[in-house]
Amino acid sequence: MASTRRLAAIVAADVAGFSRLTEADEEGTLTRLRAIRAELLDPTIAAHNGRLVKTTGDGLLVEFSSVLDALRCATEVQASMAERNATVIADKRIEFRIGIHQGDIVVEDGDILGDGVNVSARLEGLAEPGGICVSARVQEDAAGKLDLAFEDIGEQALKNIARPVRAYRISAGPVPASAQTRPKQALPEKPSLAVLPFQNMSGDPEQEYFADGIVAELTAALSRVRDFFVIARNSAFSYKGRSVPLQLVSRELGVRYLIEGSVRKAGQRVRITAQLIDGASGNHLWADRYDGAVSDIFDLQDQITASIVGAIQPSVRSAEIERSRRKRPESLDAYDLVLRAYPNVWSLERTANAEALKLLYQAMAIEPVYPLAVSLAAWCHAQQVVYNWTAEPAKARTEGMRLAQSAAAESGEDPTILTVLAAAYSIVRSHNIAARLLERALALDLNSAWAWNRSGWLHAYLDKPDTSIDHFERALRLSPFDPMNFNAYIGIGGAHLVAGRCADAVLWIEKGLIDRPGATWAYRELTAA
Repeated sequence: MASTRRLAAIVAADVAGFSRLTEADEEGTLTRLRAIRAELLDPTIAAHNGRLVKTTGDGLLVEFSSVLDALRCATEVQASMAERNATVIADKRIEFRIGIHQGDIVVEDGDILGDGVNVSARLEGLAEPGGICVSARVQEDAAGKLDLAFEDIGEQALKNIARPVRAYRISAGPVPASAQTRPKQALPEKPSLAVLPFQNMSGDPEQEYFADGIVAELTAALSRVRDFFVIARNSAFSYKGRSVPLQLVSRELGVRYLIEGSVRKAGQRVRITAQLIDGASGNHLWADRYDGAVSDIFDLQDQITASIVGAIQPSVRSAEIERSRRKRPESLDAYDLVLRAYPNVWSLERTANAEALKLLYQAMAIEPVYPLAVSLAAWCHAQQVVYNWTAEPAKARTEGMRLAQSAAAESGEDPTILTVLAAAYSIVRSHNIAARLLERALALDLNSAWAWNRSGWLHAYLDKPDTSIDHFERALRLSPFDPMNFNAYIGIGGAHLVAGRCADAVLWIEKGLIDRPGATWAYRELTAA
């Protein structure tokens, strides 16, 4: 059948927290949802001249020829649902989020496609449970024609939509002062994070303290990571119990990344989930789940916090590097040049090393006293010496040590810089200095996967293979998705080689080379094994 185009008002809706509801009572939730569709949704859509295009499990897509009809239908549905939920306990309420946009659609075999459909679906994701979010085109057509108040929440970067879309929340009457949008905060230069209150999924209000404790511990641990700007717990907890779109939270707090999660405690077992989200787009960058016994609640909190911090660090670093790549060349500053250098610094490849040094010296030309740039350049020069990547090794060694000493003098209390300096010193066999630097780095940030990785290498150099393997394993536990993990695999292989366990050495080095075939330096140890 041929496709046709037309202008339409598109309503996208889904059930907020549907996974949680079905996990708690799948049969009961589906029965209640079917009743809502039969008794409320289908009749209301028909009464306002809408066409139900399709249902998608917990959601539905409806087409209207009139924006006013779409708004009347949506507001009537939400008002009726509020009445239905008045006598239902909060954990069992079925609440819809609704997004509305007016735009061009393609009609094909009864289905509708196109940018208009995509925008309405993304707007639905910005709506609060029980709420409605619309585009500026809908607001302009309806302003003054319906007794509705439109709360401007600004331009939104919607996933897979090329242009920003101005969005509005709807309320039946004036917007209360408590719902007014807070002023947008400027983003700090360094990666900025907020840990939002975790949801207590235990069904026991008494366990709220446990969920809050996890968030407090995680916030404190992240605050000790000097690479991050972390919003204080009290500010983040102002969102507790509220359903606010994450993109709006990001704007109001002035942070680039958000961490949210949930805690479920049953008997002597606990399950914690955590997600890292890009605030501007709402995209999930990383997620994981942690299960354990509650025999020692505080020890479990420490373990989970350490795991989350270790996993988040490389995810944030990767996201920052990608963000830097998207910036226009004329907007580059020293910080972005360092971000662009990062992948090349850590690749341990000759051409990448040269590119990293070029970018780092550009950064130092802009900001001469920049300890991170200086320390990374020192490590690059150390790599040139040990891997024979330069025709002038003495010159590279002298420059590397000059830069390392300069960075240490400027920033002796930054664990990231101390770790990089330790790498520079260990790679040119100044082991005693490297050991002191790593001890200090780990004292400042026990959750640094980088520091444990470099300590693994150092102890292999010092002929302490079992300690080396233990430290590499700590790095892998803290940062299971780090793109640098190939380096730890090869390091574990090297430690087995030092211990004379050649078969184990081969297995681990080959595992590292599967992840990073270009790490040609590893073939020296593989050949020996």
